Amino acid sequence: MITALAGGVGAARMLRGMIEVVPPTDITAIVNTGDDTVLHGLHISPDLDTVVYTLADAINLDTGWGLAGETWRVMESLGRLGGVTWFNLGDQDLATHCYRTQRLYEGATLGMVTGELARAWGVEVDVVPVTDDPLRTRLQLVDGPEVGFQEYFVKMRHDVAVSGVRFEGAEQARPGPGVLEAIVRAETIVVCPSNPVVSIGPLLAVPGVLEQLQNRRERIIGVSPIIAGAALKGPADRLLREMGFESSVVGVARWYASWMGTLVIDESDAPSAADVEAEGVRCVVVPTIMSSVARSAALSRTVLDAVG
Repeated sequence: MITALAGGVGAARMLRGMIEVVPPTDITAIVNTGDDTVLHGLHISPDLDTVVYTLADAINLDTGWGLAGETWRVMESLGRLGGVTWFNLGDQDLATHCYRTQRLYEGATLGMVTGELARAWGVEVDVVPVTDDPLRTRLQLVDGPEVGFQEYFVKMRHDVAVSGVRFEGAEQARPGPGVLEAIVRAETIVVCPSNPVVSIGPLLAVPGVLEQLQNRRERIIGVSPIIAGAALKGPADRLLREMGFESSVVGVARWYASWMGTLVIDESDAPSAADVEAEGVRCVVVPTIMSSVARSAALSRTVLDAVG
């Protein structure tokens, strides 16, 4: 059994390659919910949906989020009415959020709804939210107020300096059903190339998750989201610096060192391998840019083989 810690586009792409290497029913993906938000009265779970859509080969490949072949008539109408349009939701994607919101109102948990949506899309990977309880990533701006993740990431285009990050609701949150069991039982735990601060950070903030990961350190392997000092997509590099870490594979290793045994870095960072290992983390150097499903599969195969 393989357990993956996931959040965002990089994680979704890696999981898509992983199902080419091992049976999807052998994989549990524990997914970030700190990005979740309520907009237009609808509960939106961006990371959960990106993972499901990608595994279903339904993702919009141009954006990395949303559905392929989308139309935008609802957003266009909202714009004419003066409604909120800074967070784009396609017409088909809205159906997902309507269904999720309805089921939550009826008393279903987020994990139950996620399972229903995954099955509806024909996804066999066990996609589970890290918690069914409210968990929200909040960012303190250097020159402004504290804002929610989507306001920072989408509305502000993550082009503002941050002095701190917290995970609202984390202290009261309980791990989702099966989350701790998936960590304990896994032969290999893969940390996908997700933003360490705001994609993996919320998972670690849920009580019990970090402790179980620390117990499995030698079976945990991560893929650096930083390549040659920069993130391929999103603000991972900038957030690492703002949290006092290097924007480098060494900074990633230092961020994860207390609970991750092995870090996979891109071949462009090969000169830094010894410095990664100086942080107490074993280092594996391979091509990590996932420009196709075949390359994602090759990376997944290397990652799984590296832990044995």
